[in-house]
Order: sequence, then C-alpha cells, then structure tokens
Amino acid sequence: MPSTQFSIIVLTYNEEIHLPRLLKSIQSLNASTYILDSGSTDDTLIIAESFGCEVKTNPFINHPKQWDAALNSFDIKTPWVVCLDADQQVSPELLKLLHTFKDEDYKEVSGIYFNRKNIFKGKWLRHGGYFPFFLLKMFRYGVGYSDLNENMDHRFIVPGKTIIWKEGYIVEENTKENEISFWIGKHNRYSDLVAQEEWERLQQLRTQTLKPDLLGSPDQKKAFLKSIWWKMPLYVRPFIYFFHRYFIQLGILDGKQGFVFHFLQAFWFRLVVDIKIDEIKKKNSLGN
Repeated sequence: MPSTQFSIIVLTYNEEIHLPRLLKSIQSLNASTYILDSGSTDDTLIIAESFGCEVKTNPFINHPKQWDAALNSFDIKTPWVVCLDADQQVSPELLKLLHTFKDEDYKEVSGIYFNRKNIFKGKWLRHGGYFPFFLLKMFRYGVGYSDLNENMDHRFIVPGKTIIWKEGYIVEENTKENEISFWIGKHNRYSDLVAQEEWERLQQLRTQTLKPDLLGSPDQKKAFLKSIWWKMPLYVRPFIYFFHRYFIQLGILDGKQGFVFHFLQAFWFRLVVDIKIDEIKKKNSLGN
C-alpha cells in the first residue's frame, strides 16, 4: 500500500543514467512517485514506468516554471510532497527520517529543509560554502509553491514554519558533468537566464518573493546575500566571490576537483553572466 504521508515528485530530461539510482534509493518508502519529463529521447520514460511512476510531459522553459507545472499536473492525495532532482539520491540517514515521518508529529510545520552533499567529478565538496547546504525539499502540498520570480535558481516558498533536518541528506551527483564540455555548455545556457533575470531586476520588473533576512531561514539568508550581490559592480564581484569561496570558506581544501568547481562556478560562470548583462545593456541603449 502506498505511503499516506507524502508523495515524491521528480523532474527529468534524458536521465537514464541517474534515474535508476534515485528511484532505487527511495523504493523502500513505497511512496507514490510522479515524474514530469520535458521531452526525453533516451530510456528515461521506460525506466520511470518500470518503477511504477506516473509520468507526464511538459515543455521546459526554466526550472521554476517546470516545478510549478509539476505541482499542478498530478492528482496528489497525500498531505506532503518531496521534490527531488533526478541526479539526487536519498542517503540512508534521510531515508530513516522519511520512514518514520508522520504528519501528526509535524502539525505546526509547513516545510522541511534537507541537507545536501554535492559530488563533483567523484569528489565530495565539503568546503567553499557547499556543506552543509540546506534545500527546501519537503512541504505541505497545496501550501508550498515554486517561486516564479526566479528565472534559474529555483526555490520553493512555504508560508508558515519551516524546520531543518541536519542529519539526513540528499546526495547530488550529476555524472554528466564529469565531462567539462557538458558543464560549460549547460552553464552557458544558464548564464543567459541569469543575465536576463538580473537585467529585469535592474528594470524593477522582478522582485524577491522572500523577505531577505540574514538570520532567517536558509532561503531568506540567500535572498539577503543576493540583494547585496545585485548591488555590487559588474566584473568586480566574480573576483570577490571566488576569493571568498576559495580562501575564506576554505574551498582550497577540496583539492583539484574543488579548484575546478569553485573556479568555474564562482568565477567563470559569474563573469560570463556579467558580460551578458553588459551586452543586454548595450542592445537596449542602442534600441533607444
């Protein structure tokens, strides 16, 4: 009999490598699992159906909109949902917490943050601000929703009280990113979304859904840091961010893989975003 406490929702696109790993890690929960696919051409859908998942498709625009579609596409019967990415898996510690989860024990709670363990090129990134790293992944269905004020960095918003499960964690490892050309191509596409979003924020066409608060929830803290980031000068901020991540937050201790990741993610990606923001500014000034 399926779990009456929570259902699981997963987004997929050509995830035949990762999906079996995720579904095996949650199989013992016996939770109804729903997959929203965005047009996979590999064996993703065959794998999903072999595990008994309900599958629907929706064209991909960006992650926030895809999660919004996922939350509104299925007939969820449980009071809670767990939202996972295909390249994640549930650790034994988190699995234990989910096995013993009962709605009646969390009557005052609307959302739960999971800790994340990020693996890059086979290396657990323990430094540079990447562990502990808390993501809102479980919330009351119909209460939590996808933040459409974000263009790329998707987050869920939950009115009401949230708590953090510090002990259990999800393991995130996108093995496709072991090929650096895949990582660069993916983040080049992401940089288009981020640059456009920042331009729209400069034009006051977007606002933050969450109230920035350095002492608030993990997402409120991120909102606070983003509000500072958007005010920093272009081209200077990637240097500052990389220095902070690599030296102040000790990303240097993550070894060779850590250097590659922190340099690319904190410096290269942010610099490309700044260049594209500059290009958007110039195109708009010429248009006027």
